[in-house]
Amino acid sequence: MPDKFLKPYNPAETETRVYEAWEASGFFNPDNLPENGEPFTIVMPPPNANGSLHAGHALFITLEDILIRFKRMQGYKALWLPGADHAGFETQVVYEKKLEKEGRSRFQMDPKDLYDEIYAFTMLNKTGMEDQIRQIGASCDWSREKFTLDPAVVLDVQKTFVKMFADGLVYRGNRTVNWCPKHQTSLSDVETTNGEETAPLYYFTYGPFTIATARPETKFGDKYVVMHPDDERYAKWKEGDSFEAEWINGPITATVIKDEAIDKEFGTGVMTITPWHDATDFEIAKRHHLPYEQVIDWRGRLLPIAGEFAGMKILDARPKIVEKLALKGLVSKIDDTYRHVAKRCYKCNTFIEPQVKDQWFVKMAPLAQKAMEAVNDGAVRFIPENYEKIFRYWMENTLDWNISRQIVWGIPIPAWFRNRGTDAEESVASLERPDGDGWEADTDTFDTWFSSGQWPLIMTGFPEGKDYATFYPTDVMETGHDLIFKWVPRMIIFGLYLGKKVPFHTVYLHGLVNDAQGKKMSKSKGNVVNPLDLTSKYGTDALRMALVVGNTPGTDLALSEERVKGYKHFANKLWNIARFVLEHTGEADMKTPLVAHDAALRKEAEDLLAEVTKDIEEYRIYLAAEKLYHYVWHEFADKILEESKEILRSSDDEAKASRRAFLVHTLDAFLRALHPFMPFVTEEIWQSLQSKDAAFLMIARWPSS
Repeated sequence: MPDKFLKPYNPAETETRVYEAWEASGFFNPDNLPENGEPFTIVMPPPNANGSLHAGHALFITLEDILIRFKRMQGYKALWLPGADHAGFETQVVYEKKLEKEGRSRFQMDPKDLYDEIYAFTMLNKTGMEDQIRQIGASCDWSREKFTLDPAVVLDVQKTFVKMFADGLVYRGNRTVNWCPKHQTSLSDVETTNGEETAPLYYFTYGPFTIATARPETKFGDKYVVMHPDDERYAKWKEGDSFEAEWINGPITATVIKDEAIDKEFGTGVMTITPWHDATDFEIAKRHHLPYEQVIDWRGRLLPIAGEFAGMKILDARPKIVEKLALKGLVSKIDDTYRHVAKRCYKCNTFIEPQVKDQWFVKMAPLAQKAMEAVNDGAVRFIPENYEKIFRYWMENTLDWNISRQIVWGIPIPAWFRNRGTDAEESVASLERPDGDGWEADTDTFDTWFSSGQWPLIMTGFPEGKDYATFYPTDVMETGHDLIFKWVPRMIIFGLYLGKKVPFHTVYLHGLVNDAQGKKMSKSKGNVVNPLDLTSKYGTDALRMALVVGNTPGTDLALSEERVKGYKHFANKLWNIARFVLEHTGEADMKTPLVAHDAALRKEAEDLLAEVTKDIEEYRIYLAAEKLYHYVWHEFADKILEESKEILRSSDDEAKASRRAFLVHTLDAFLRALHPFMPFVTEEIWQSLQSKDAAFLMIARWPSS
């Protein structure tokens, strides 16, 4: 028995050495595997290269590594493709916070200088993040690692935009967008949060009508009153009728509009419209060819149209506007219990201000239809199944996608303008400056999802790369359940549009990792659990088991230190089991026939391993881990090893020979089965087995009967 077993298992002395040996072996690269089976591919969801790994990262790394190690041991040509995301808006927000602490602002910086600073910051974080991924035990092929700002990736993404422009799927539009006044950029619908909030609902007298609004600050330019054409309360009013009304800054002439978009049950069934600052109002104005005027500027302050309130912030101006209307006798009621959905920036929680802006949009309807057809045909399945309904909802109710971002940190949109801001404006998508004079490059960058949506294609080298021919479509997209309407649809859409195939056949969605009380982790609450603090204390194997045992797909996990500590005890138990077996089976002959009792025990173990195999193949990873844990601890250690002590002390040579063979075989089999879950301790034990049939446990054959 090796001397190392005389001491307790020490992850700190083992893990770095073992990982370095794995990486040096070259077996993370499927081209170097001893067997050349069918390909099995996972594309790693690229972590944002702007900080350290959190518990959610540790979970997805663990789950994906389990699948890859399992398939590699089954003889598949298993490829796990790692990468990192520049994470455009999110990274710029992180860096802007750094600038604020330094007393600087990105609005006072040269764009190139800002880009260069964020690049240096990101690359430093990227290096640290990749080291942390290694610490979690990820057996991904680092030789194929990519970054979303690699020049080749940037070119591929820009080529897609040019193709979509040529195919009529991208257009330039002056439309309502979600504008964040703090960060001065537009956001897509999936980058905003919709929360129900209570706010005053004001009822104002508007000529002969009473209107209701939660946003009096937008009403300075309102000169149209709209009602449903079937609302009998207002049947005497006809389209185009006009009337005089006293309003915020004096008398106005207002016009009646009839439109079916009006909710007859809201307020009084009559509303004025502010086309520039409300998406519904904007569409009404387009249908009726009405003008629209900006009332609130890009910083969230009122413009000169607001008269005495010009320059004021919205929330400061609102009560003063209501006060002025009250002095005019135009406030009829205020309902302080009004519940409505408020849209906020998902990063800074600032209220979104709808603004009309020229942006690039993707026509989503035809692309979403293709994605729906793929799901209908069974080309993509979701685990858990109920997430298919969520996917369908977003595809059936999709809106055109605003892909323009007014930030420097990202992939430049390859578009050019001439005579910008005039009636003769021209725009074109091109990788090169168009011929002729006067062309200006677009200064906007892509929404991050535009590049990450193409990730499975990019990572496999679409369209002519060797990996694309071999490893695309990939097999599983394992990611967080919160990305079911953000990232997953875009990958399916781009896969079908560019590659004519779905990018993966299975979507496995994990839940959030919360604190020990089940509360969402956040820095402001001070309850963030750093996974690497736990691994340094209890070992990586313990953390991995704590993350997967009992963790069903799509559900959130409460992660406590005690939970991780418990699986550290399990790693120690496995170490002690190995020590006992190695100490007492040095003379074992694996060809020894088993006595009836041992043969029955082996059959029970093999039946369990068959169940575990099926569980992993059907993505019941949580169940497979739990079965292995209970067998090894409560059956093998507590019962079989205790029974073995007496047998091995007996004078029955046949029973002793049988039990030695059984113990060696069982230890071998369960080291193999536990390896995907607990790779470090199992590999360390494996290296001491005289009967091992592979240089590394990670390329040994998966146990079978």
